[in-house]
Amino acid sequence: MTTQELRTIRTQIPARLDRLPWSRFHWKIIIGLGTVWILDGLEVTIVGSVASRLTEPGSGVSLNAAQIGIAAAIYVAGACTGALLFGQLTDRFGRKKLFLLTLALYIVATVLTAFTFVPWYFFLMRFLTGMGIGGEYAAINSAIDELIPARNRGQVDIAINGSYWLGAAFGALVTVVLLSNLVPITLGWRLAFGLGGVIGLAILLVRRNVPESPRWLFIHGREQEAERIVDEIESEVQAEMARPLPRPGATIAVRQRKAIPFREIAQTAIEHYPRRATLGLALFVGQAFLYNAVTFDLGTLLGAFFDVSSKMAPYFVAAFAFGNFLGPLLLGRLFDTVGRIPMISGTYFVSSALTFVTGVLLLTGSLTLWTFMLLILLTFFVASAGASSAYLTVSEVFPMETRALAIALFYAIGTAVGGITGPALFGQLVESGQANLLATGFFIGAGVMLLGSVAEMLLGVRAERQSLEHIARPLTAEEVEVDPDQHAALVETERSAELSAADRQRLHERDERVRQRTTRVQERERAGRRRFRPGPGSGFYSPGMVGTATTGSRWSAISDEVLDAEIDDVARVLRDGGSADRRELEKRLEGRSWGPGRFRRALKEAVEEGRAKRLSSRRYGPQEPSEGADERGTSADR
Repeated sequence: MTTQELRTIRTQIPARLDRLPWSRFHWKIIIGLGTVWILDGLEVTIVGSVASRLTEPGSGVSLNAAQIGIAAAIYVAGACTGALLFGQLTDRFGRKKLFLLTLALYIVATVLTAFTFVPWYFFLMRFLTGMGIGGEYAAINSAIDELIPARNRGQVDIAINGSYWLGAAFGALVTVVLLSNLVPITLGWRLAFGLGGVIGLAILLVRRNVPESPRWLFIHGREQEAERIVDEIESEVQAEMARPLPRPGATIAVRQRKAIPFREIAQTAIEHYPRRATLGLALFVGQAFLYNAVTFDLGTLLGAFFDVSSKMAPYFVAAFAFGNFLGPLLLGRLFDTVGRIPMISGTYFVSSALTFVTGVLLLTGSLTLWTFMLLILLTFFVASAGASSAYLTVSEVFPMETRALAIALFYAIGTAVGGITGPALFGQLVESGQANLLATGFFIGAGVMLLGSVAEMLLGVRAERQSLEHIARPLTAEEVEVDPDQHAALVETERSAELSAADRQRLHERDERVRQRTTRVQERERAGRRRFRPGPGSGFYSPGMVGTATTGSRWSAISDEVLDAEIDDVARVLRDGGSADRRELEKRLEGRSWGPGRFRRALKEAVEEGRAKRLSSRRYGPQEPSEGADERGTSADR
C-alpha cells in the first residue's frame, strides 16, 4: 500500500479477537511463541553448568574463571542490545518478521558456540546469542498480547514467562549427563549448546504458521490482510466450537501510518504515561536484582555456606527452577480473576517478606541446608509470578505502536541495573564467606521487591480482562478528530439499518439504562472510601472506541453492553426459575465464568435498578410485574 492509500479507518478487529473462545489456535500461539522462554532458561542454565568444564585442561578451549564472568556479562549486554534494536524493528516492520528473525539468530549463534576454539570467538557467539534472546522478549510478548483474548491474557502471559524455569530445570538435569564421565570432556559441553539449537529449530518450524498480528497490520495500512487473517481465525475457531461466535461490539477508529518516529514514541511514554513508566521501571529493576543475584550465585552459595558439592548442585538448581515454574502456572489465573493490582503488589510483597526472613535467619545462624532451600523455594514460587507480571504490565499499559519497544526498553534498563548489580554484589558477598554480609544482600533484595510492591499499589493499572486499546489508546487513534455526537449518530445509523422498530426501541431503552447506570456508578465512585483506591479506576477514556463515555453520546461501551446483558440474565433466571440464594443463582447462571466480580456486580445493579429484589441477606427473588413496571417508570423519570 502506498502512502496515499493510508487513511482513517474504523475496525472491529480488536473486539473480534478478544471475544474468541479458547481454541486450538490459541494453543498454537503458545507453542509457537511462548516456548522461547524455555530456550532462555535452558541457555542460561547450560552456560552456568558447563562453565567449570570450559576452564578444565583438555576441554578444547582455554578459558579461565575471569573470562567466564566476562562471557556472562557479554551475554547480558547482547540481550539488552538485541531487545532495544529488535524492539524498535518489531514496532516498525511487524511482529512475525522479527520473531522469525530473532529465533533464527539465536539458533545460528548457539549452534556456532559449540564450535568454539578461542576465547574471542566464544565472546562473540555469546553476544549474538544474547541479542537473539533479547529480541525475542520484545517481539514475542507484543505478539502474544495482541493475539490472546483479553479475558485470558494475564494467565497466559504469566504462565509463558514462567516457562523460563521449565527450561532451566531441564538444562540443569541434562548437563548432569552431558558433563558426566560417560561423555568425553571435549564433546559434552559442545552437545549442550547444540541441544539449544535443535530445540530452537523445532520451535521455528511451528512458528512459521503463526500469523502476523492483525492489530499491527491495520494500523500500518494493511487492513485487508488483517481482515483476511481474522476471518481465517474465526472460521477455524467456529468450526472447532460448532456454534456461532459471540457478536463483537467495539469499534476503534485509527489513522493508518507506515511508521511512527522513535522520538514520538519516547515522547508519548514520558509525557503521557510517566506514572506507568515509573511503575514498569520499579517492577523490572526489583525482579531483575533479586532473580539474577540468587540464580547466578545459587550454586556457589550452596557450596560456600552449606558444603554442597558441584556434582550435587545441579539437582538443587533443578528443584529451584521447578518451583519457579509452578508459581506462575498455579497463580497465573488469579491475575485475571482477583486482578492485576492485588496480585502483582501481593506477590512482590510476600517475596520481599520471605527474603527478609531469610536474611534474618542468616544473621542468627539458624539456617540449615534444608530450611534454606525451603525458604528459597517458597520465596521464588511467589516471586516468579510477580517477575512474570512485570513483562505483562509493560506489554499492556502502553499504546500498541510502542508496545514492543516499551518491553525492550524496560527489559534492558531492568537487566542493566538489577541484572548486573545483583550478581556482582552477591558474588562478592558469597566470596567473603561471612553470613552477616550475605544477609545484607538479602535485605537489599527484600527492599527493592518492596519498592515494586508499593509502586504497583500506587501506580498499578486495572488491566484484567480489558481490551488493550481500552487500557492504552493507540497513538493513531489520538489523531482522529471526530465530533462525538456525529460519530454516535453514525454508529446508531449503521447499527439500526438492519433492525426492526421493536429492536431499535429495545436498543434505545438499553442505552438509556446504561447512561443512567454510568451516572450512578460515577457518583458512587466519587463518594466515600472508594475515591482513595489506587490505580486509574474505570474512568479512563479511549477515543474511537464505540461506547466510550462522552457527554451527549447515545452509545455505550462494549463492557457496559455486556453488563446490561448480564443484568438481563439475572432478571430472566429469577423470573423463570423463582427465588434462589446467591450461590444457587450463580450456579444457574454459570456466573463464575463471567469474570472477576462480574456476577456480584450484575446482581447488585439488578437490585438497584428494580430488576430483582433482595429477600434476605443471601436470597433473591424476581421483581413482581407491577413493582418492576413502577420501578422502571421511576427510573425513566429520573
